Amino acid sequence: MNIRHSLRLAKVLGAFWLLAANIEAKTPSSSEGQPPNIVIFFMDDMAYADIGPFGGDASLTPNLNQIANEGRRLTDFVVSSAVCSASRSALMTGCYHRRISIHGALGPTAKTGIHEDETTIAEICKSKGYATAMFGKWHLGHHPKFLPHRHGFDTYYGIPYSNDMWPRHPATLAKKARDPNAKSNWPNLPVIQATAEKGHRIVNDNMQPTDQQQFTKELTKRSVEFIKSHPTDPFFLYVPNPMPHVPLQVSDEFFGKSGKGLFADVMMEVDWSVGEIIDAIKDIGVERNTLVLFTSDNGPWLSYGDHAGSAGSLREGKGTMFEGGYREPTLVWWPGHVPAGTSCDTLCSTIDVLPTIAKLIGAESPELPIDGHDISNIWFGEDCGKSPHEAFVGYYGKGQLQTIRDDRFKLVFPHRYRSLNGSVGGTAGLPVKYTMLDAQQALYDLENDLSETTDVSDEHPEVVERLMKAADSYRAKFGDTLKGIKTGSEVRSPGKLLAGEEELPLVWP
Repeated sequence: MNIRHSLRLAKVLGAFWLLAANIEAKTPSSSEGQPPNIVIFFMDDMAYADIGPFGGDASLTPNLNQIANEGRRLTDFVVSSAVCSASRSALMTGCYHRRISIHGALGPTAKTGIHEDETTIAEICKSKGYATAMFGKWHLGHHPKFLPHRHGFDTYYGIPYSNDMWPRHPATLAKKARDPNAKSNWPNLPVIQATAEKGHRIVNDNMQPTDQQQFTKELTKRSVEFIKSHPTDPFFLYVPNPMPHVPLQVSDEFFGKSGKGLFADVMMEVDWSVGEIIDAIKDIGVERNTLVLFTSDNGPWLSYGDHAGSAGSLREGKGTMFEGGYREPTLVWWPGHVPAGTSCDTLCSTIDVLPTIAKLIGAESPELPIDGHDISNIWFGEDCGKSPHEAFVGYYGKGQLQTIRDDRFKLVFPHRYRSLNGSVGGTAGLPVKYTMLDAQQALYDLENDLSETTDVSDEHPEVVERLMKAADSYRAKFGDTLKGIKTGSEVRSPGKLLAGEEELPLVWP
């Protein structure tokens, strides 16, 4: 039975699934006799070294520090691509973004989004009788057919794309300062509320700075209310907070609180939000029946300087497939199941989240092929074991195969990439321009050279040959525009807005 048949059957046999899930699951099961609740935090542009457990300022993130102490750090957890929509599509579907043709960061004029035939984590959970909710940034298509309530979420509240896609983008404000009659680059930013039963409605058609300043608190409040309204039923909660993506916004309570600048203030509020949601889980007594994953969509937007985070010793940031762009600070927490205070350096990815959750709750796999693997051993095992990825590819842009790696080595192919090239980023929310550089083919030993500084191709020709062969197999499946291969045998179409279908209206200032 495929997942979509399961979804229909679950409406009739909802209670049955709660019992069946625990019987079928091969991975840890709940002490309460039902599948665990699932909570995923997915931050925006939060970098590898932005939180205490990964080398950041520990005084800013006491709640995340505690989660690390009670759970496990995943130190080699990567996303599919170092940019918003591509990264989010991979998390939600268990597929490389290239397979499902979601590239880059979809903007307000896009006519594409997630395809209705793709199966999301929310739909996986719905098939087992879960209540599902999302509060935050979606960015997988903003027209109604693409929104979360059409893809497995009972409840949705948030913004359809990035918080800087609005008329008060710093670049737009700077343009208007030079010419008051200049037109905005962006329409008004809407806030959308939706349910699977009643559909969507725009609850704020013109988000203002004061609204963004309260947004983390609003998402937190709604998350806490959702958790407390399901004290006995299994639930899946997805919290993709738009912070710390620029423009940075923080409530009055946290503004200036860190004494270390606006970015630090934002990180303090993000940590507070996580703490409130964890406390809600504990308040209803389900902490030993709740799996929590905390991670980010890509690395820091380095051109924004003091409004961007830090990838630490990792090379580059957002918009590149060097480690600083797509390796994310990741925590997994489930008291009694995840070994407390541990770290795991085994390669794994957001594409592995869906199949792991499916295995955990006893759900059927998606009908269409996916790329992720069950990584229960990496989350729950005393010994993390071997990575399920013999080769993990790094696509960027519209189909450029820029990197391929295994658990130790990474092969970089010739391509152009953006870099500060040693210069300093911008200040006060305004970016500086990147320099475009040319990467040469190189093999990096990530076990001994995490900063990707030294080409070891000559020392490991057999590794180069193996990864080259694996790359060719992916080019056949997914294409490689760097090689002039526009598509591949396994690339699926994105969802498309067809003539006559309902559109989300855009209001231009």
